[in-house]
Amino acid sequence: MIIELGHFALILAFMVAIVQTILPLWGAYTRDGRMMAVAGPAALAQAGLIALSFAALTYGFVTSDFSLKLVVENSHTAKPMLYKISGVWGNHEGSLLLWALCLAIFGAAAAIWGGNLPTTLRARVLAVQGSIGVAFVAFMLFTSNPFLRLASPPMNGGDLNPLLQDPGLAFHPPFLYLGYVGLSMSFSFAIAALLEGRVDAAWGRWVRPWTLAAWVFLTIGIAMGSWWAYYELGWGGFWFWDPVENASFMPWLIGAALLHSAIVVEKRESLKAWTIFLAILAFGFSLMGTFIVRSGIITSVHSFAVDPERGMFILLILAFFMGGAFVLFALRAPVLAAKGVFSMVSRESALVANNLLLSVSAFVVFVGTMWPLFAELAFGRKLSVGAPFFDAAFTPFMVALALILPLGAIMPWKRANIGRSALPLVGAAALALAGLALTFAVQTGRSAVGPIGVGLGLWVVLGALVDLGQRSGRGGFGERIGRALRLPRADWGRAVAHIGMGVTVFAVAAMTTWLREDIRAVNIGESFPLGAYEVKLVAVSDVQGPNYTASRAEMLVTKDGAAVATLFPEKRIYPVAAMPTTEAAIDQGIFRDVYLVIGDPQEAGGYAVRGYIKPFANWIWGGALLMALGGLISLTDRRYRVAAGAKSKPDAMPVAAE
Repeated sequence: MIIELGHFALILAFMVAIVQTILPLWGAYTRDGRMMAVAGPAALAQAGLIALSFAALTYGFVTSDFSLKLVVENSHTAKPMLYKISGVWGNHEGSLLLWALCLAIFGAAAAIWGGNLPTTLRARVLAVQGSIGVAFVAFMLFTSNPFLRLASPPMNGGDLNPLLQDPGLAFHPPFLYLGYVGLSMSFSFAIAALLEGRVDAAWGRWVRPWTLAAWVFLTIGIAMGSWWAYYELGWGGFWFWDPVENASFMPWLIGAALLHSAIVVEKRESLKAWTIFLAILAFGFSLMGTFIVRSGIITSVHSFAVDPERGMFILLILAFFMGGAFVLFALRAPVLAAKGVFSMVSRESALVANNLLLSVSAFVVFVGTMWPLFAELAFGRKLSVGAPFFDAAFTPFMVALALILPLGAIMPWKRANIGRSALPLVGAAALALAGLALTFAVQTGRSAVGPIGVGLGLWVVLGALVDLGQRSGRGGFGERIGRALRLPRADWGRAVAHIGMGVTVFAVAAMTTWLREDIRAVNIGESFPLGAYEVKLVAVSDVQGPNYTASRAEMLVTKDGAAVATLFPEKRIYPVAAMPTTEAAIDQGIFRDVYLVIGDPQEAGGYAVRGYIKPFANWIWGGALLMALGGLISLTDRRYRVAAGAKSKPDAMPVAAE
């Protein structure tokens, strides 16, 4: 009964989404207040109905209802409760329902907190958001119904992919989807503004918090996925340029560009067309990521690899929304003329450079990700684009971005003197160069990436601190601290996010350059050196988990004869899925990780063992969390919660723009 209720709620949500799309759009066109007033209640109703549907599906997984086809394929009675719940979205149909739920939640949030928007703009934003809901709920109902029953239910299920049975990956998809789907709000605001025929400073302020919230969620989701890949896959890496990793990274890059571009719209009423274009493109890349994950055109540990017919449905959604958006964008081009002017040396120019670097880097990732598919379709050749291409093509843009970031942040608007603007950064530049030189002198026979990473990381971090110092004004140390604490939260958020980027740049360079790796066969009782440490394979034993069996190694790590840690890497077998997994054991430290992996028994005796010393590994995810924290701090700024001028001019959009 509960399952049928969930299915019925999903059908009702589809009907409500249709109403949410049509009536407010027509009401905004005819200036009919009653029709426009439908948008808010419809958005709330759609969110409630999809939440009810999602709860019903979760109930089916928690109670192991094997009359549901989806539960049979993705769950098992022996599976721990956490993974029964995460199994809801660990598959195509359930994750699609989670996508629709996130979409409806953002629409409901806009209905609740969008009361200060002009009436017609609010109606159109919610209508566009509703139209996206129509597309995805239709996709579910007609091709990917999560509530399909089995005529003869089995006694047990087929289990969830063992790689997904991990706490990191249990929470990774919800955050990632909130980021993906959150960018739909930027898209809805862009389309609504084009329909209104007006993009101004107030619009720039309205769109920024929604974009910022989506970017924060996407940052956390990507960081969690990277952390999972680091410790779960046993490869010891944090980023592999996998197509599905890239699918989340591309909208993150465009979202970051959109955030900075919207600042120029808000402050100077410039870059209007470019900002609208980025808002459309960011959601377009989110839809492209959905296509990559669900079309079956690629094979990845992250993808659902379903049949191509569903991929065609997503392509139709992508073509409809992106095609329609760009046609409307072209028709409304005359109303997107910029008002503010600025010189080549100004904060606006620095933000333009920031946008170009982020956008081109996203395009590089897109080309590298999709080129194998294009090559196969056009030339009949199977090609592989790996990390060397991405490292060589992507890195220069990030280096350039890091170089201009501190200077651009402290430049004045409209017109600047580069010498005067750079003067406060002289100390930061000197310290960054000193760090680069010292690192280069200390290391011998290694890549220049490490010293450059140290220099760039210090430059970005110190530049953010100088920016805060400049904003705190002159005077004594106590006075400046007091003024700094009273700065708007958006200023603090920007500084924290930039510091996070600097930390991540440094950590990626350090881990890439100074990694120590050792792969060998080791007998029980034998020791081997690993950097400054000694590792001893003490024993290997068989253990029984809740739904797996494992060979667990006991490995003692010592340094100068003193015990540092005892680690227990495992090689697991999940009998239901008949799939092995590797569980790395990691002794985490502030400045390094000792990372050990046990492999298969060797014919000549002993076990295959991989050991790594990974310097500053945790700083990578610490930097990502600092970036997300900076976004959260900015979101608490009152200026982002109250749109400028919305109350005083509630219906200022011209009828002639219809």
